[in-house]
Amino acid sequence: MRSSNNNHSNSTPLAILPRINNGYSRRDSNDYGNKGPDGGRRRFKWKLLGLGGTLLFLFVWILGPRERRQKVWDTVGIYPHEKGGEGYQITTLPPQPTTISAATRLTFETDPNPSSTTHCTKPYKPSVPLVQWALMIDAGSTGSRIHIYKFHNCGPSPEYEYEVFEKIKGGLSSYASNPEGAAQSLDGLMDKALEVVPEEFRKCTPVAVKATAGLRLLGLEDSENILDAVRHRLETEYPFPIAGKDGVVIMDGKDEGVYAWITANYLLDTIRSNKNADSTYAVLDLGGASTQIVFEPTITRSDTKFEDGDHKYRLHFGGREHVLYQNSYLGYGLMQARNSVHRLVDFMHLPGKKNLDIEIANPCLSQGTRRSVIIEDPPSECAPGESPERNITMIGADVGDFESCNRVVELVMAKHALCHVKPCSFNGVYQPSILDTFPNGQILLLSYFYDRLEPLLPPSTTTIHIDYLKTLAQQICAGPSSWLKHWGSNPTAMAELQDRPEYCLDMTFMHALLRLGYEFKAERVVYIAKQIEDTELGWCLGATIAVLEGGVTCEI
Repeated sequence: MRSSNNNHSNSTPLAILPRINNGYSRRDSNDYGNKGPDGGRRRFKWKLLGLGGTLLFLFVWILGPRERRQKVWDTVGIYPHEKGGEGYQITTLPPQPTTISAATRLTFETDPNPSSTTHCTKPYKPSVPLVQWALMIDAGSTGSRIHIYKFHNCGPSPEYEYEVFEKIKGGLSSYASNPEGAAQSLDGLMDKALEVVPEEFRKCTPVAVKATAGLRLLGLEDSENILDAVRHRLETEYPFPIAGKDGVVIMDGKDEGVYAWITANYLLDTIRSNKNADSTYAVLDLGGASTQIVFEPTITRSDTKFEDGDHKYRLHFGGREHVLYQNSYLGYGLMQARNSVHRLVDFMHLPGKKNLDIEIANPCLSQGTRRSVIIEDPPSECAPGESPERNITMIGADVGDFESCNRVVELVMAKHALCHVKPCSFNGVYQPSILDTFPNGQILLLSYFYDRLEPLLPPSTTTIHIDYLKTLAQQICAGPSSWLKHWGSNPTAMAELQDRPEYCLDMTFMHALLRLGYEFKAERVVYIAKQIEDTELGWCLGATIAVLEGGVTCEI
């Protein structure tokens, strides 16, 4: 896995559909085919709504700046567009070396002695233990996860051996009015730590709880009450020491992205002192409430510079300095993007009217599907005593379509928001040009990118072209008949699609985020991954390494 950047700059307003190669070309109305009179009325209505949305967008733009909201390297050469059909060739990228191969890395199940290590017989420094355990709890917006890490101190800094992972559904933010319940929700995770960490190591095994964007969106008072309750329960019920004053906190968005970058590049062994800057991977993490991008720009042109600001992160690691670009977009995680799209579709349907008994056609739902959606209205628009939440039914009907959904997603992304310091990605946020400063670097997609793509791809697929997301979105948005054609022999994929009417929206948003938002080329190859050598990717390992680099203050 979110602070938004504070830099903006002027830009000339463009058409709602950006001019980026062919990835966002308009679709001719005849492409929709003959869907009967009802379908025709819906399509006509969407044309009017699209025009209205465009005028609304330009009106807001003119009046002022838009409010800122805040397995692995097996490659598959051919990606079929459809079962039995032709595909396209993926360029095979060589794997980066790893410190310990998958064949030799231990797991908890194969570790002969969790209290010792096979790497050496005594620590590098007599002041530290031979083995070090550490706990990191990722308190995310949709659930909490514990990472139980084992390290050894055979070298000058802690070396990672393996992890044990456990997760629960339901984030801390779902206990807004029940702090004690939030704290108790972590008991199952902590009990797992008691099972794994040898008893003699527990008093020197730091535990940290890092909450991310879900709790950040909850509000100051509620979030602080929850964190206080979590800290108190850990201190009174468990033997593990809390990792300092920042041991139970809401993590800053920029740290979340940088720690995810450290995790990936640490496991891929690209951040040693003898490595070049262009060997590191860019890491893009898509969470539920926010999304992050972190990469190491290389400035080679005299007319290109890396502007100063909160986005610039100087990291000393592995004996050298890395100057990173990072940004966390609060409100642009997958779940928040869904909410934004649904609110916009609801607004464009009948502005100012709140009829709960109607069905609203939503182009971001697959054709023939429906979804019950909760719309939360601003308090100022609610009558006294009226709930701000409305439960309405949205239907894909015959309007579910990638091109139409893409236009709605573009409005949500605010690509043409005021940009004070150029170039910008989206929502007015400064970002060095990917084409100029990271033209050949490798890109790793994490979290929801992986979760949504993996079920739909051939087994062991780890690389795709960005443009293939568009192909997938088109196939998904077309509805069940298209699903059967492309994934009929894959029961896992079919189950995923049938269970998630918003898969069309998810894939369209992910494609727009990469192409429109970050401006990666359509043919750019990206990696998707969840683990490297049985180790979970994300920010947790990087954050744990940072905790241990601070030193161990007790003795075994």
